[in-house]
Amino acid sequence: MSTAAPFQFELLHRCPHTQARTGRFHTPHGVVETPRFMPVGTAATVKGISAEQLRSTDAQMVLSNTFHLHLQPGESIVAAAGGLHRFMGWPGPMLTDSGGFQVFSLASLNAIKERGVTFQSPRDGSVVELTPERSMAIQEQLGADVAMAFDQCPPYPASHEDVREACDRTHRWLERCVTAHQRPDQALFGIVQGGVFQDLREESARVIASFDLPGCAIGGVSVGEPAAAMHEVVRWCTPLLPEHKPRYLMGVGTLPEMAQAVAHGVDLFDCVLPTRLGRHGAALVNGERWNLKNARFREDHTPLDPSCPCACCQQHSRAYLHHLIKSDEILGLTLLSLHNLTQLIRYTKSMAQAIEEGCFSEHFAPWELNSPAFHTW
Repeated sequence: MSTAAPFQFELLHRCPHTQARTGRFHTPHGVVETPRFMPVGTAATVKGISAEQLRSTDAQMVLSNTFHLHLQPGESIVAAAGGLHRFMGWPGPMLTDSGGFQVFSLASLNAIKERGVTFQSPRDGSVVELTPERSMAIQEQLGADVAMAFDQCPPYPASHEDVREACDRTHRWLERCVTAHQRPDQALFGIVQGGVFQDLREESARVIASFDLPGCAIGGVSVGEPAAAMHEVVRWCTPLLPEHKPRYLMGVGTLPEMAQAVAHGVDLFDCVLPTRLGRHGAALVNGERWNLKNARFREDHTPLDPSCPCACCQQHSRAYLHHLIKSDEILGLTLLSLHNLTQLIRYTKSMAQAIEEGCFSEHFAPWELNSPAFHTW
């Protein structure tokens, strides 16, 4: 499969000291400006956030999950509604994960064979089989702009032999995904695996790149390995992935990790972190995590972050948020999730601006300049 017309990636600006770049990824439902954080809407909803509220965060591309939507409500229901965009009321670009990570995280429930994976549904205990062909068929019915290849994500830690076996199977399954995937208005991205082993990561990156797909992802990170190992994986992989295609680092949404990944040429990120923190009463403020249950906020009538444009910060005080969280009011969780999403999207937008203005290394990649500061934004 070669890059189809609806899926063009424009490179716009480059950092002179790093591999950081800005770009535009064109999809049938709009343009995604990179680098960019993508909110996760696992079951066709970003938890606690309406589609209208999601637009206010300046989100451009949203994720949903094949595994969860297959189990509930079923891809035929989504297709009958006109696809994911209409089903959840989100008009912009969308991406669906293949379900591979979720299947392999259910290690005690699955049986891995060359054909695919058989597992017990965590919803009702029924036996479900997911193969590369089935994943493609489900994702085509869901109708997101980008579908992810079905891969085997090895756990951490795992032996070199076990990770090699998973890599080889991932590459064979990608061939089957490419053969099975027939929807021309949906891009297929391949996924690089290889654990924390440099030789396997480099080999996988070369294999994935050879398929000339519209984009490539780096998977199997943020699964328990040290942050330093994640940075090494990104450093090994990105030089081997096509420069003129978007590069997506899966499951990563912390500020230092995103900054280092952008410095190595990554364009897209996703993570459940902002809404998960929000549901637990925590806010992201200037790179810190604040627990709004803390008594120090009880009489603090200032905004959470005066510089933040979100409704949470523009309309409410820290004291009010503290009250909502202590009272177990759903609104508090929604407001914090809205704020956290806005923070991560703002952060990736600020990196893009710094790249455009030629100061990315100074503000986001100071290790290139031997500076002790990490970031200012």
